[in-house]
Amino acid sequence: MTNHAAPENLQLAALLCSRVCHDVINPVGAIINGLELLDDEKDEEMKTVALEHIRKSARIASAKLKFARLAFGAAGSAGAQIDLGDAADVARSLVEDGRVKIDWNLPRVLLPKDRVKLLLNLVLVAVGTIARGGTVKIDAIGEGERMGFRLEAQGQNARIQPAVPGLLAGTPEDGVDSHGIQPFYTGLLARAAGMQVSLASEGDRVVLTAAEA
Repeated sequence: MTNHAAPENLQLAALLCSRVCHDVINPVGAIINGLELLDDEKDEEMKTVALEHIRKSARIASAKLKFARLAFGAAGSAGAQIDLGDAADVARSLVEDGRVKIDWNLPRVLLPKDRVKLLLNLVLVAVGTIARGGTVKIDAIGEGERMGFRLEAQGQNARIQPAVPGLLAGTPEDGVDSHGIQPFYTGLLARAAGMQVSLASEGDRVVLTAAEA
């Protein structure tokens, strides 16, 4: 099958914006619904429920935006470094929802921005392989600024979506849409950082590695 052309810069930016908007629209909508309920509701118990719903939705929206800022945004000037501890915090805030747990075994060190962005996007790819929940274990490959990553996602019926390998490789067979832009962007980050991403599936486990090409 002939591979479709990769998106141009403007289309890439538009697709990433669509992805972020898709992620935050639900919790923001839930906040609006909760506020409307507060305006109309007379029962104090229901008001308490609405306030808790608003607080929960606000936490989710905040977590998604903080993650997007590091994973997709500029996150500092060119050549900036990011603390892996900060990356762990935003990853856990986004992902750990009772279904998925992160076992983060990386040292708290500063790494080049693009390498940390790659790691966070790999976390999203790994979580996407365990739709029914499970654990994502993250270990280092090597050390220092050339550190690579190994992510092991384990959960019931863990599987790699058929389109993901091509998207990561930059050769999507069916083009790139707002659903596929995240793994496609992950591949762009890997190549920009001089790294190669590989995937392997073994039973209820999927392993992703990112190491020097």
